[in-house]
Amino acid sequence: MTSHVSADAQIGDHRNDLSVGVNAGYIISNVGFTPKVTQQGHGGITMGLSMRYTCEKYFSTICSIAAEVNYARIGWKENILTSDDQPVINAKTGLAEAYQRDLNYIQVPIFAHLAWGKERKGMQFFFKAGPQFGYLLGEKTVSNFNFADRNLADRSNLTCAQDTMSVENKFDYGIAAGLGMELALPRVGHFLLEGRYYYGLGNIYGDSKRDYFARSNHSNIVIKLTYLFDIVKTK
Repeated sequence: MTSHVSADAQIGDHRNDLSVGVNAGYIISNVGFTPKVTQQGHGGITMGLSMRYTCEKYFSTICSIAAEVNYARIGWKENILTSDDQPVINAKTGLAEAYQRDLNYIQVPIFAHLAWGKERKGMQFFFKAGPQFGYLLGEKTVSNFNFADRNLADRSNLTCAQDTMSVENKFDYGIAAGLGMELALPRVGHFLLEGRYYYGLGNIYGDSKRDYFARSNHSNIVIKLTYLFDIVKTK
């Protein structure tokens, strides 16, 4: 009986650990347009609050639920090129045409967080995945040419409707997943370094047959550093 109870305890050990903290990182984003808009990565920042509740250690897997409330600046940056991949020069300014849209969001990801390694002191490897929800706070256009004066004659990609269209759907949703490493230090806290990918399932513009774009969803790559400190800890 004693060995049976001991085996059960090792398979699933209850935890009641609550940690909170802050996070910050860098986002490379774009928008998946159909018809296609040629782009390069749009760089932006993210920062916010983090929470993690650890509920169980199952075999060697530490099982948690994690959530964040973040500010994020994402969007798209157009790569305006000729058919031979040279910058398109604007006739009025004499400059290579440049355009980007900055979109400021509140984002709320909710993750299943699975970790392996040293639980109390040392390094862990972790994987997390779950839904993410966002709401657009505002947007800003950064461009060095007037839309009416754009050089369409030399452009290899003629899709320009997005340049003058405000975002129609402020609510965003999709799936996020990340991999990373965590360093736990007793009486100091937890330091997490993570790479994350987000794929939007919603579109920023209407996608009916009468709308211009059939698809206009977000795609983000995030590098993030998080600090957590323990509020409740299993004895």
